[in-house]
Amino acid sequence: MKRASGFRLSLTGIALLIPLALFIIVVFLAQYAWPAIGFNGIRFIGTIDWSLGNLYMNPVTVRGYSVPLGANYGILAFIVGTLLSSFLALLFALPVAVGTAIFLAEAAPDRVRPALSMLVELVAVVPSVVFGLWGIYVLAPLISHYIGPGITAVFGFIPFFNIHNSTGSGFGLLAAAIVLALMITPIIATTLYDALRQVPRELRESAVALGATRFEVVTKTMLPTVRVTLVGGVVLGLGRALGETMAVLMVSGGALNYLPKTIFTPISTMAAFILSQLDSALSDPTGMAVKSLAEIALVLFVITLAVNALARVIVRGATLVRNV
Repeated sequence: MKRASGFRLSLTGIALLIPLALFIIVVFLAQYAWPAIGFNGIRFIGTIDWSLGNLYMNPVTVRGYSVPLGANYGILAFIVGTLLSSFLALLFALPVAVGTAIFLAEAAPDRVRPALSMLVELVAVVPSVVFGLWGIYVLAPLISHYIGPGITAVFGFIPFFNIHNSTGSGFGLLAAAIVLALMITPIIATTLYDALRQVPRELRESAVALGATRFEVVTKTMLPTVRVTLVGGVVLGLGRALGETMAVLMVSGGALNYLPKTIFTPISTMAAFILSQLDSALSDPTGMAVKSLAEIALVLFVITLAVNALARVIVRGATLVRNV
């Protein structure tokens, strides 16, 4: 009994390490960013005027905080860029990922299925900088010269899809979304593929015996069975997209202080902005700029947590509706 109790306590301690580490990180960020939270207030997430101020003059005191003259910190543009690029990436990736998983699980020949699934998994481990370089030298010129004009020719009557309302450089929201889609597609596909392979064979055979076609077996029997896993894969992919830094920084265009007007407009995401601005922020003698970057990290954490919670609510709602 003592051995069993000790083993149970050991497992409990190991299981608590990850949430404990996450808690420590969040507490550290909150403590470090607390002066910025007090200085910025709610306007931090409602304005787009990010400025380090004059770093060559003596700091001034504003609302009881020492900051550079003219310093303002507003991140609405970065929040919008993060959410738009991530959800567009999910919109692009989800059909491809689901189709890939279904093909591997149901249609791929047994001889080549292991090799194909391995190739999909390999895409998931490609370094993000490789995607970024591909985006710079291949994707951005394609968007600028072919994809953008093509979309404009068809949907140009909608201002959001008109490349002439942007810089036309190819770097921007669409490029970031496509790169992110390529990065999260294998995550969703492999997660769903593993779940589809675990669906009991008897369940599929029962559906066929009742006269269901192959398409109906997949869409009405198998996918509903693994819907929780599918949502989990989507959340994993979306979390990767929300927090991706290097690849997005390389293809997003690095916009500052304006909201995207078209799908081709340059943007900045929160994670990419933290990386790009860290060197400049460190030159702030008051430290308020770095603390504001830490506050951005806190906001990003809250957004990721909210997305995860929303996914759980959707899964529970779908389960309740199905059981009624």
